[in-house]
Amino acid sequence: MTATTMPLPGTRSLSHSHQLRAKIELVLPELLTAVHAITEHPRVAELYPEYLIALHGMVRATVPLMRAAADRSQALAETDPVAAALATYLTKHIPEEVNHDIWLLEDLEVLGWDRAAVLAKPPSATVAALVGSQYYWIFHYHPVALLGYMEIMEGYPPTEEWVRDLIAATGFPQQAFRSFSRHARLDIHHRHDLHAVLDDLPLSADHAAIIGVSALQSAHLAAQALREVVRNAR
Repeated sequence: MTATTMPLPGTRSLSHSHQLRAKIELVLPELLTAVHAITEHPRVAELYPEYLIALHGMVRATVPLMRAAADRSQALAETDPVAAALATYLTKHIPEEVNHDIWLLEDLEVLGWDRAAVLAKPPSATVAALVGSQYYWIFHYHPVALLGYMEIMEGYPPTEEWVRDLIAATGFPQQAFRSFSRHARLDIHHRHDLHAVLDDLPLSADHAAIIGVSALQSAHLAAQALREVVRNAR
């Protein structure tokens, strides 16, 4: 067993989803700190639209990433049971994620932002690295890596209390928080489905390792992208 496939202490008997979340716990404070730096900032009302724009840069890539992973999985499915099961899951889940990027644009429009102007803004290099690394793993290693990215994006949904607190902190109308409110409800179910797939897949140690690497890097790069929101506002 190599260092890259060595399980964390005490995780040998855990399900794949629990092992993954145990790994993520190591880097989750970095991501949460980056979120709190925005939501607890004294100028949170100024930062909130830029926060949505950063998230839009990530969310707009969700469906294309899943389609790429589904296509690659289908190509491997005949001789790869992990890819076959992954293709089935992604094909079912893709329609559930369609237009979530539009929700963010609609929230920005409530705040007076022009949709075309938002789409014309160049995404940050950090967001491009976050998304682009997934394409590398999909096409040059194994599409199962995407599940680590998805755990970061869907596995830690906002709570309705968090959304209410953010509304109060910004003073903005509730209509500017519809994306967060919807995800507070939807991602609980999406997380359950994702964990069920992780636990049912016949993952090898290498599969589990690349899912973990994908998750850890995704958490780090997402945190970096959010730190840039605060840094660029100074």
